[in-house]
Amino acid sequence: MSLINEYRATEEAIKELQERLKNLSQDDKLKKELEFEGKLRTLMGEYQKSLRDIIALLDPEAKMSKAPRTAKATGSKRARKVKQYKNPNTGEVIETKGGNHKTLKEWKAKWGAAVVEGWATLLG
Repeated sequence: MSLINEYRATEEAIKELQERLKNLSQDDKLKKELEFEGKLRTLMGEYQKSLRDIIALLDPEAKMSKAPRTAKATGSKRARKVKQYKNPNTGEVIETKGGNHKTLKEWKAKWGAAVVEGWATLLG
């Protein structure tokens, strides 16, 4: 798109948005909502309360239902279990908790991941 076309499109979009804003500003429902919001914020300031305080006051169960989720998120992860891989071709043994082991990667590249996983024993 050329610069002049982009300019004209942007100008047209601004005109449409200004017209929409003008129509919204004349809407009685919007005026009542804005008035309510203003009064509520003034009242919250007068009593030094936050939006969270108001929500907790009006819907105490909302906070309780969210608490377990945050507790799980902050909890520790489940520890990985140690696996022992014994290569039947070489007799070599590897113990690892994850798949990011140099020798294990080499084995998987050489013999295939499915075969190497067959050599695994779960230690705990």
